[in-house]
Amino acid sequence: MFTKFTDIFAELKNRGARKRMIAAWGVDGHTIGAASQAIDLGIVDVTLVGDENLIKEQCAAEGIDIAKFTVVHNPVELKAVAQAVQMVRDGEGDILMKGLCSTDKFMRAILNKECGLLPPKAVLSHVAVIENPNYHKLILLSDMAVIPAPEFKQKIAMTNYLVNTAHSMGISQPKVAFIAATEQMMVGMPACVEAALLAKMVERGQIKGCVADGPLALDVAIDQESVEIKHLVSPVAGDADCLLFPNIESANVFYKTNSKLAAGVHQAGMVVGAKVPCVLSSRADSIDTKLNSIAIAAMATK
Repeated sequence: MFTKFTDIFAELKNRGARKRMIAAWGVDGHTIGAASQAIDLGIVDVTLVGDENLIKEQCAAEGIDIAKFTVVHNPVELKAVAQAVQMVRDGEGDILMKGLCSTDKFMRAILNKECGLLPPKAVLSHVAVIENPNYHKLILLSDMAVIPAPEFKQKIAMTNYLVNTAHSMGISQPKVAFIAATEQMMVGMPACVEAALLAKMVERGQIKGCVADGPLALDVAIDQESVEIKHLVSPVAGDADCLLFPNIESANVFYKTNSKLAAGVHQAGMVVGAKVPCVLSSRADSIDTKLNSIAIAAMATK
């Protein structure tokens, strides 16, 4: 089990099997910088799809040798994003990464019914990973970026994505907490009811490969002292690996609270459910976050 992103970097380097990553409109300093570091760490080989002149300018500004990359010149943003997706679809890449393009353009290209990356009847979701020095291991969470108000069937898919991602990171039996505002079974709160149903599905083997409990409030999910004070008996409470939030607002606020109010936090995020892992981070995210996201995508690549 990995407790830090540096553990993941070391594992990927030890495997020695570089993946090929295609960066859609990869023309900005943060994308190029993260891709360069990922190459240096032995994680991936990288193709940058975008305006070659902009790529050259950024490489010069950052002191990066452009020869590290394969550059596919396409000076039109939308066409570059579509070309990057098509390259992955054609088997030329194992990972897709969002560069300076907006999330909606990136997602539209992935979801394109004729030439996108969405398998039939699949659900796209987002998995984030947080390394917080106040917690004893990495935290996986969903969904803070793609599904605004997940229906119950979508929550089943999201749970499976969390579990599969945890497995790819060496957690053989991840502990999944279905988050609500309280750990009490409040029938008037849909988040509580659906959390209890999901937990029962795990118990009966309808969702496999994990241990789960819910509803659980956030404090008892990740804080052992809160568990002891509340006298809660649970196989997950106080030691959760994965947090499934009831909606995008709660997951997004949790993720951004970690990034803005907790010192020493490292983060990553990717879209799951497509034919390949898709690195999805904000255009304003740091090189560190983008590099971590490349690493978890490489771990999830089959």
